[in-house]
Amino acid sequence: MKVGTDGVLLGAWADIKRATQILDIGCGSGLITLMAAQRSKAHVTGLEIDAIAAEQAQENCQASPFAKRTTIIHEDLKTFYPNKKFDCILSNPPFFAETLLPPDKRRATARHTQELTYSTLIENARRLMLPNTMFHVILPYTILNHFISLCSINGLSLLRQTNVITSPRKTPKRVLLTFTNNISATHPTQDTLLLSDKNGNRSYDYTQLTKDFYLDRNV
Repeated sequence: MKVGTDGVLLGAWADIKRATQILDIGCGSGLITLMAAQRSKAHVTGLEIDAIAAEQAQENCQASPFAKRTTIIHEDLKTFYPNKKFDCILSNPPFFAETLLPPDKRRATARHTQELTYSTLIENARRLMLPNTMFHVILPYTILNHFISLCSINGLSLLRQTNVITSPRKTPKRVLLTFTNNISATHPTQDTLLLSDKNGNRSYDYTQLTKDFYLDRNV
């Protein structure tokens, strides 16, 4: 599957420094799983419902320096009941729920909420959390309030919000969010990340955020 900006953003942005057990829900080819392993000392589990994507993720992890700290599991989130829970959960979930489905079924599964609704994602992420777990996601900005409401219903509080803007004077297209099941969580922080400057070049902030993951840092 194609590596996209959303996955790179989430993998680079999420605060995972103190994590010991990380779960990447819907890991695809393993991009975020590998980024999390590179950025932390945690064991990272990638969960993927699509057999071909899971096989690719397994191959990518085994070929990486992080093979001993990564595990790929081919299973549906709804039936995933591991013998451990997690102190950090990441997900670049499917979206475009209200748009026309693409003709390819596997691509539809990867990018649409027919297979994994936001409610299902949140309910099961909550089930898999240790106390004080952080849950990091990237979403279309248009469903921000709906997703926050669903998290609140499931006892998750917003900790951090970064609105992602593609270029100056544009409205946000994506939003990066961190939630926690810690009932004593403080008021959330909010900021903005600009991806490209007025000339179409990668912005300084985006370059700094992702510099450890792009081979060509001038792109």
